[in-house]
Amino acid sequence: MVVVLTGLMLCMLLGALDQTIMTPALPSVAGDLGGLEQMPAVITAYLVAATVVMPVYGKLGDRFGRKPLMQVAIVIFVVGAVLCATAASMPQFIAFRAVQGVGGGGLMIGAQAVIGEVVSPRERGRYLGLIGAAYVVAAVGGPLIGGFLIDSAGWRWIFAIYPPLGLLAFVVLTATLKLPRPESRAPVDIAGAVTLGLAVVGVVMLGQTRNPVFLALAALAVPAWLVTARYATDPILPLRLFRDRAFAVPVLISLLIGFALFGTLTYIPAYLQIAHGASATGAGLLVTALMAGVLTTTVVSGRLITRTGRYKRYPVAGTALAAAGLAVLPLAAGDAAALAGVLALIGLGVGLVMQVMVLAAQNAVAYADLGTATSSVTFLRQIGASAGVALVGALITWRFAGGMPGAGAPLDTAARAAFAEAVPPVFAAMSPLLGVAFLLALALPARPLRTTAHAQETS
Repeated sequence: MVVVLTGLMLCMLLGALDQTIMTPALPSVAGDLGGLEQMPAVITAYLVAATVVMPVYGKLGDRFGRKPLMQVAIVIFVVGAVLCATAASMPQFIAFRAVQGVGGGGLMIGAQAVIGEVVSPRERGRYLGLIGAAYVVAAVGGPLIGGFLIDSAGWRWIFAIYPPLGLLAFVVLTATLKLPRPESRAPVDIAGAVTLGLAVVGVVMLGQTRNPVFLALAALAVPAWLVTARYATDPILPLRLFRDRAFAVPVLISLLIGFALFGTLTYIPAYLQIAHGASATGAGLLVTALMAGVLTTTVVSGRLITRTGRYKRYPVAGTALAAAGLAVLPLAAGDAAALAGVLALIGLGVGLVMQVMVLAAQNAVAYADLGTATSSVTFLRQIGASAGVALVGALITWRFAGGMPGAGAPLDTAARAAFAEAVPPVFAAMSPLLGVAFLLALALPARPLRTTAHAQETS
């Protein structure tokens, strides 16, 4: 089991690290390949590709087995990394990042689904700390590793770390992961996969570009997907699962967490640098306070869940803490130490919610829907994050433009002051959404956690 989990943690680390290590590299990539104006497209390409494939990986893993899907995801991810390292132009690099995103989305979903299959829900709590640690290492270590490689060797060397790590993960999982083969052979819901993918592209691209064309795409694709989900033999994302509160509530909480928290936290480093003149390193260190909070409560709650078999109290407390943290964020925005304390409080709340929602959703479904349940939680959280980033960004831009003074004050001073005044109230405005998440957590059915793993049940 330890060796299997090592391979899974490598897969999760690859997927999580790739999203953070590129942050400091974007200016260098754009300067080398040309096209500074295309930097947002680099992020969007990976994000859209990874989000689109999440439910597909979940369903195909339920249908054909998770091991081959994990192997495919590793290969695609590493091939995409090698292609990125050899890109000769910005359009090529953007396309290759999309390829890597197709693999990265599968790594994140597949690893958590495999853990859900080989470890019983009751025992899974003790492993939540390992999952949280992978995200924390990625969040803290990614920018540091990326910055070091850029300064010492160049941005292309960032992608050199993926082939050996990917090969190690592939070998470990191939040699040690033994899972029962699913028996279902219902027709693959191709129409559902296509329409849901188009809906995701519309939603995410609308959030990134605010182009009405993507609003129209989403408006057409969502009803089309609902029709396919109604009539498909085995839908890519079955609507029947949402009739069960034990599944629907964790998914909805994840959507709100993604919207309110990730939409807010995306802009905190920029706020610190623009409004307070903090360095990129200083801003990163403050965000580390949040990640420390996440890791602390993820580990503690996971162990307590395994010991007691109870999990409902943690998302209830977590959503309350996170909502309180966002509400008081404007009061602490002017002082670095106070802001670090508030971010730590938010992190403590997040650590009590995120992975517990995956656990609750997995515990609510049958073996045949395990991958779908896992992907649904992460998928909806990502959709929420994309929409949240767009809305928070639009609100900040609106308040910032309205708060700029007229001519006469030095532009730099005026801009910093206007930004410092505009941003904190937008952060606080997201707090009521977490209040809704708190109410949903109160409505979460407290079902007993199964003491056997899916792999044991089907062996």
